[in-house]
Amino acid sequence: MDYYIGIDLGGTNIAAGLVGEDGALINRLSVPTQRERSAGEIVKDMADLAKEAAACHNVAWEKIRRVGIGVPGTANRKTGIVEYANNLGFFDVPIVAMAKEYLKGTAIRFGNDANAAAWGEYLAGGGKGSKSMLFVTLGTGIGGGIILDGTLYEGINYGAGEFGHMVIDRNGVACSCGRRGCFEAYASATALIAQTRAAMEKDRDSLLWDLCGGETGRIEGRTLFDGMRKGDETARQVLHQYTAYLATGLVDLINLFQPERICLGGGISQAGDLLIKPLQEIIDQEDYARNSKVRTRLTLAELGNDAGLIGAALLP
Repeated sequence: MDYYIGIDLGGTNIAAGLVGEDGALINRLSVPTQRERSAGEIVKDMADLAKEAAACHNVAWEKIRRVGIGVPGTANRKTGIVEYANNLGFFDVPIVAMAKEYLKGTAIRFGNDANAAAWGEYLAGGGKGSKSMLFVTLGTGIGGGIILDGTLYEGINYGAGEFGHMVIDRNGVACSCGRRGCFEAYASATALIAQTRAAMEKDRDSLLWDLCGGETGRIEGRTLFDGMRKGDETARQVLHQYTAYLATGLVDLINLFQPERICLGGGISQAGDLLIKPLQEIIDQEDYARNSKVRTRLTLAELGNDAGLIGAALLP
């Protein structure tokens, strides 16, 4: 059996795991990133964690076929350089060359972390068995990845899949990217929390106040869905509007790509049918190919935080 190591470099934690050739994650280890440190120190921790992941399962390092690294920001897979990762303070960091100093004799691949997660879901999660899939993550922002005819599409500068920064309202809410009305300004988890907070301020009798202990700073994405399950009218109204925003972006993506599947990930996706059913109803009404016998299927991500490790380990 061949073994692979996946590394997921995040702003908070570095995770590594041993992955089998079937895409199964065998173990998962992590350490704090401590992003104020130098790139060299962070890369050494990545390498040490990779070796530990193999040792924990008594796999000799010589049996590790490849190490894959998922990084935030712009990952130039051709040069092996992280051109820019703002949350790590990386600028033109030759991460592959640095990792090879510690992991001699081992093939190393790397790519953007969202693309790695998309590839993981495609191979072993919500996209398994499909030929084309878009992975859309609903988190602090909205990111994702594109798989077309079994190939991970990354664009000429490895920056494809920034779904969150397509505009759905030209004169809308300001986005951190400098544009206005971006998809993620309306449909990310951050946006949902802001929408929930604003609605609560208008309805002091909403059950949502009890669910967050009377403190709006404790509102999470799931707060709204908990309110829905309890029959709160304010929660219902917020979800109705949020779903409309989210569906607008998803329909745009379907019209552009007509993929076999769109796989939704991130914390918000854990709402399950409370989110999927109303989304599907809008998609069925607005998808340009709604009368076609072959339609895009909306699915939920299955791998959670493991998608990035699995995808990194098995990067094409």
